[in-house]
Amino acid sequence: MTILSKEKIRLGVRAGDRYEAIRLVGQLLVDAGHVPAEYIDYMIRREEELSTFMGAGLAIPHGTNEAKPLIRSTGLAVLLSPDGIDFGEGQTANIVVGIAAVGDDHMELLTGIASIVADDAANERLLRAKSADEVLDIFQAEIGS
Repeated sequence: MTILSKEKIRLGVRAGDRYEAIRLVGQLLVDAGHVPAEYIDYMIRREEELSTFMGAGLAIPHGTNEAKPLIRSTGLAVLLSPDGIDFGEGQTANIVVGIAAVGDDHMELLTGIASIVADDAANERLLRAKSADEVLDIFQAEIGS
């Protein structure tokens, strides 16, 4: 099973709020078999405890530590929202990356995701992507598989 695939990428997403976005990105992880449906509840709980908005238009929703045993395999899911999604406190996310990681896999993934967003050219390409293939190419250049 690949960490990120076209089936786990959505472009032009509109979500009423961060919780709707988290449910959408979480469902992509569920549908791909990385986690059971209850993982989404832990993603919501994490957001209630501490916002997963990272700055620069990026949010990385993930489950709480208690959800770790539920993770079947490491995976990412990506939502791109040109109009942005309200993540509270005046923060708007244009890129929402759901993550489920086995063991310490999350550290490498977070580093790769951060490098994409920190690279203005890659970030701009991501926001202008017209297909899941384009998004996949950008992520694969940074995080592989």
